[in-house]
Amino acid sequence: MAIDVTQLFKTMVRTGISDIHFKAGTPPMVRVHGRMMSSGFTKMAAQHIEELADVLMNTEQKAMFARDKELDISFEVPNVSRFRVNVYRQKGTMALSLRVVPLTLRTLAELNLPEETLKKLCANTRGLILVAGITGAGKTTTLNALIDHINKTYAYNIVTVEDPIEYYHTDAKSSVAQREVGGDTESFLRAMKHVLRQDPDVVVLGEMRDADSIRAGVMAAETGHLVLGTIHTMNAAQTLDRLLEAYDVSEQMGARQRTANILRGIICQRLLETADGNGRVPATEIMVVTSLIQKLMLEGKTAELRKAIEQGNYYGMHSFDQDLLRLVNEKKISKEEALDASNNPDDLMIKLNTQGLSGGAGPA
Repeated sequence: MAIDVTQLFKTMVRTGISDIHFKAGTPPMVRVHGRMMSSGFTKMAAQHIEELADVLMNTEQKAMFARDKELDISFEVPNVSRFRVNVYRQKGTMALSLRVVPLTLRTLAELNLPEETLKKLCANTRGLILVAGITGAGKTTTLNALIDHINKTYAYNIVTVEDPIEYYHTDAKSSVAQREVGGDTESFLRAMKHVLRQDPDVVVLGEMRDADSIRAGVMAAETGHLVLGTIHTMNAAQTLDRLLEAYDVSEQMGARQRTANILRGIICQRLLETADGNGRVPATEIMVVTSLIQKLMLEGKTAELRKAIEQGNYYGMHSFDQDLLRLVNEKKISKEEALDASNNPDDLMIKLNTQGLSGGAGPA
């Protein structure tokens, strides 16, 4: 069975499929507006998946996959979209996961993100800004919207380290150098060892995934650069805990001080199904590091951060539950979706009841 890759990818974009998963012996599974479902296609043999992977990988990537048995790459269909591809093995056979990455960068406003607050964060000339969330929460899309805003607003030298590069940036007011792990550099850690010699104003870490990359990002921020990155955490408090976990117990007092000094803000997000079921919208938790937030960080009182965030509206802060309540009020998501996504569903239910928004399955 010949695989028409271009037609496959065009179908993904046209029908709103965000992800498609191939495993031998089963029909491909797809994700549409956050929901997994069967594609309805026939079962695919291992040979067919290997043929598809063969088209997607170049010679060097094939050698890397043969060595490591898993690989992250990007693939572009001109005038259609870019795609993030993960090649791996399961039950002794090759498998693939593909994700759509649009060719066109979307603005913060187009992504339904709190534009004013995020632009103020980007106005910092030094420090650390993190975009947090689980896999599939749209972290990379948000990160690249921030990069795009900086690129079009300030005259900076921006250096990114990504695995793989998903969105391409064209120089506007800034110069943007994008380095891909595997093709342009051996690893995040190796790239970060040399990045300060590349005269950056802004350093972007596509993913702060381990202790080494977290330490490297903190060090770059301490040397007077603005550092942006993504991290796999659920909320602001958990993000701070993850940063400290990158250090030994004996180092954590100093690490808490360092983090409090360089952290500027955390943008946490989750993608939720819209009330009409035809799309997804982000719910966010925004923490801006004020003197109060910094004090709580230094004292290790992460349990008190939520209250401080909820009371920080003047600085553009809000908790997940506050944003969920807003989305229900604006009829963008259902009450059930909000309660399912809430960190504190009982508290949110009380707030919904107070506003007369407790009944029914759809928007109020």
